[in-house]
Amino acid sequence: MPVTPALDPDVLRRQDPELADILRGELDRQSTTLQLSAAENFASPAVLAALGSPLANKYAEGYPGTRYHGGCALADAAEHLAAERARELFGAEHANVQPHTGSSAVLAAYAALLRPGDTVLALGLPDGGHLSHGSPAHLSGRWFDFVAYGLDPETGLVDHDEVRRLARAHRPKAVVCGSIAYSRHFDHAFFREVADEVGACLIVDAAHPIGLVAGGAAPNPVPYADIVCATTHKVLRGPRGGLLLCGGALAGRVDRAVFPFTQGGAQMNVVAAKAAAFGEAATPAFAVYAHQVVANARVLAEHLAAEGFTVTTGGTDTHLITVDPAPLGEDGRTARGLLAAAGLVLDCCPLPHTQERGLRLGTAAVTTQGMGEREMDRIAALLAGVVRGDIAPGAARIEVRELTGAFSPYPA
Repeated sequence: MPVTPALDPDVLRRQDPELADILRGELDRQSTTLQLSAAENFASPAVLAALGSPLANKYAEGYPGTRYHGGCALADAAEHLAAERARELFGAEHANVQPHTGSSAVLAAYAALLRPGDTVLALGLPDGGHLSHGSPAHLSGRWFDFVAYGLDPETGLVDHDEVRRLARAHRPKAVVCGSIAYSRHFDHAFFREVADEVGACLIVDAAHPIGLVAGGAAPNPVPYADIVCATTHKVLRGPRGGLLLCGGALAGRVDRAVFPFTQGGAQMNVVAAKAAAFGEAATPAFAVYAHQVVANARVLAEHLAAEGFTVTTGGTDTHLITVDPAPLGEDGRTARGLLAAAGLVLDCCPLPHTQERGLRLGTAAVTTQGMGEREMDRIAALLAGVVRGDIAPGAARIEVRELTGAFSPYPA
């Protein structure tokens, strides 16, 4: 069998050395700094191989068996495999694996269930809601009338009393359950109860925890939601893309909302890479990994609190942690810059009930590298030392390189 150009490591170096240098530089950046962004991970070699496969050449507009282009038999097989694996992995009657992004999946869920002008109840952006949950800068905020529920100012947890009160007052057509910065599990049964009480649909945006769900380390929203939206990267370790899960009764509406309503042809190399990721996520090894991600996050949160950071909700149930660095003398944006200079890569996020920004970090990528609870102690000390000014970024960078040298994302 001939080696395809995408699988030949020297082809880009020979043909486009300028671009090859950029890609080598990015691999070096990822391999020598600590990837603590809650939204990022390292895709497996199998996923990367599928992304660079000949399916990248295939235009497969439509769905298996009803494509608008010829030569789609193997593209159909790849999509069938990805959808079947997703259904089995999450216990769903139907899976659509075509959404290009998590936001695309959310928009398709809205398109399947709502009409412009409908009222939607979702977590407010200052409390950790996503742009697709009603930001005025996003299509969702322009097409629909969003009402925001929030977090309890004392506990940092979802205010269930407010959710129920707002649902009864506004009678939304849909309730959205999900966040990009909430470190605890959502109570899916509660949200289902509230949605049923007011005659609303329940959309669960599980972009962050879906990988933990796959590994049995987080509750599965599928039995409660009308539609579950998710991403296939983050903890799931797949390619960048979206996923929709629903019951059989909504399958046709969901599929039409993806194609042709919100996007065109599927990216078949990405669909194949999703199939690879779903296959890996169904293994016992992935379940061990998912539980270790959570164990690492809990230990990291404990050590960050001991170092002086204010940890929102007092801890975490997931891969995700949000902290306020103010007790250490810096605001979130300044702290992020200092940490980036030290090779500690993470994100900012709003701090609920304040005008300030904190830090959002996660343990998915470092756990993929093989790091455990001992390394979380060391990472917490580095984070605190740099933010407090006890450790210069340059000195911390040396220690980060030692740590990443012992835990390579892609061992030779």
